[in-house]
This record gives sequence, structure tokens and C-alpha cells, in this order.
Amino acid sequence: MLQKEQILSVLQSVKDPEIPVISVVDLGVITDVQILSEDSIKVVMTPTFAGCPAIEVMKQGVYDQLKTIPELKNIEVEVNYDIPWTSNRISACGKQLLKDFGLAPPPEVEHELSLEMLEHVPCPYCNSENTTLKSAFGSTLCRSVHFCNNCLQGFEQFKPL
Repeated sequence: MLQKEQILSVLQSVKDPEIPVISVVDLGVITDVQILSEDSIKVVMTPTFAGCPAIEVMKQGVYDQLKTIPELKNIEVEVNYDIPWTSNRISACGKQLLKDFGLAPPPEVEHELSLEMLEHVPCPYCNSENTTLKSAFGSTLCRSVHFCNNCLQGFEQFKPL
């Protein structure tokens, strides 16, 4: 019988269409895997933001990838908000993948989000904290735009939540 860890391993190949280097598992949008029987499974996903345009693509990717497992005959992929997504759900590996991709990863949020977390974001290119927030709104809802005053690179940050 399949195990949850096997399913999560298979789902590592399903990438976020907006950030194609990070899997839905490392992004933390897979909030539950239920093995219902030897041929039935239910996977629950939570979007990073309400209205995330990529969630339906990710949902289809999860379904398509699960269809490659011969023993699975009944597959349900549900999107809900029962477990709220936070940036703390991104794995350590996922944060490194974001940085390598040129996106500043979000810091761990322990209590309340502070303006400091958005203003002085370490540059993913040179690690300098001499950066400036240019816009709280980036190319997607989950990103903000910054500029590094040391290496003179513009970059986005995956916003902390």
C-alpha cells in the first residue's frame, strides 16, 4: 500500500508555474495527503493567496502526476482554505531554491509581520541588506519589488505571511 511519503516524493515533480524551480511540496501548498484505500487517495491543497491564478494549474499538475501511479484508480485533489497557507510552510530546500532562482526568500514569521521584514530584504544575488523596497506589489500577489544598493540589481521577494 502507498505511503504518504511516497506520494509527497512523486509530487516533488509538480512545479509552481510561476516559479518553475520549486515544487508544490516545497512551497507548502500540499496541506494533507489521505490514503483512503489501496487504490484511492485524496490530496488537499491551499493556495498561497486567495485568488492565486496558478492554483488550478498546480491542481491539474498534482492530478496528472498522481495518475502516473498505476495502483491509483480514484484520485481526488481538493483546494480549500481550512489550513491557512503561510510563508513558514516553505521548506528550507524551497527557500534555497527561491534564492537560487533570484527571488529573496521570506523570513520566518514568528509573531506579527513587521514593516522591517519588507524594507531590508537580503539581496539574493550578493546577500547585502543595503536594499530598498520599491513596491509592495510585484509581478504576482505573493511578491514585492526591491533594489540592491550594493550590486545594483533589482529583485523580487516572496512575501512573508
